[in-house]
Amino acid sequence: MSQVPVSRSTTFRIPASIEATPKQVLEGDRIDGLFPRATRVYLTDVGTAPIADFARAAKVLADAGYTPVPHLPARRIAGEADLRERLRTLTGEAGVNDVLVIAGSVDRPAGNLLSSMDVLRTGILAEFGINTVGIAGHPEGSPDIAPDAIVQALAEKNEFALANGIDMRIVTQFGFDAQRFIDWAQHLAASGNRLPVHIGVAGPAKITTLVKYAALCGVGPSLDFLKKRATSVMALAAGFSPEGVVAPIEAHAGADLDGPIAQLHVFPFGGLRKTAEWLAERGSWFGAVPAEETAYVVESK
Repeated sequence: MSQVPVSRSTTFRIPASIEATPKQVLEGDRIDGLFPRATRVYLTDVGTAPIADFARAAKVLADAGYTPVPHLPARRIAGEADLRERLRTLTGEAGVNDVLVIAGSVDRPAGNLLSSMDVLRTGILAEFGINTVGIAGHPEGSPDIAPDAIVQALAEKNEFALANGIDMRIVTQFGFDAQRFIDWAQHLAASGNRLPVHIGVAGPAKITTLVKYAALCGVGPSLDFLKKRATSVMALAAGFSPEGVVAPIEAHAGADLDGPIAQLHVFPFGGLRKTAEWLAERGSWFGAVPAEETAYVVESK
């Protein structure tokens, strides 16, 4: 049976993925049908859930028709043996074939894998048949990596993906300055990047909630933006609408179909159901949305 768009808008839309925690998937109600089939659902690693929970959550997502994308945070992995065990569990029990490889913000690395390139270079992903990989992007910079090092690492990842036949994409941290994101993606392309860019945006939420997560994730310019907005009583009452960020990004992507921006990646700080409804109503997603939701937690990339 074919699905019909919830929105009648003919405005250009780009696809969207979303994040969730293992707990949210395992303990929340009615994850089945919440998103369109084949939607990438990234499983956030904040260092509290065991790998068994990630595998169970990934299986639930796969059984519901979604594409589970577990985070692989290099600095939380004890070494190559640990990486193999994680992937053995994720691929064997849940059939995972897509992952997001990140450095992971931790005070003390668990082993000798300190960056996403360290994970990629092991070749262990290929051992388990994983050749679809997301890597982190930081339009506002990263507190853990110098700007020059970011540029060099991205060039290395482009070369690695091409040499090893990996379907690689850049998934960015969230932010609130659409023009900054657009300029950043264009600058990457002008500098030789050929990986598609998935722009991170926050879903609808209370501004106070977003201020909290912006501080946790080290999104400096966005935190300044939100603090200014938080001084307005009207803004606090109305909450945050993502359209002011998403609309310019989509307009740019629609005018440059061969450009680097390929997709949105949504952080549902206001809840999964609220975010799913927003995406469906605006025409980014199709299909029914159930009436249940749970709390959301995210880590900095």
